[in-house]
Amino acid sequence: MNNIEAGQRRADTGSMERLTFSVEEAAELIGVGRSAAYEAVRRGEIPVIRIGRRVLVPRSRLFQMLNGSAPETPGTETSAV
Repeated sequence: MNNIEAGQRRADTGSMERLTFSVEEAAELIGVGRSAAYEAVRRGEIPVIRIGRRVLVPRSRLFQMLNGSAPETPGTETSAV
């Protein structure tokens, strides 16, 4: 593959909608800091998938969580304050 073909492939994939966010990107979207986001991941409050050493937040599950339609995990119920 020559450099022009490689550049075209990068341009093509750049136009696709990403299916996942990094934890840092998810933190920015929901308005919390990086450390708070990783702590929420550790507690199971932010849904993630792990691929090797990467920790990724699925776009659809993040938006479901934010819309209040994510299924509850036993023991993680939240109460209104």
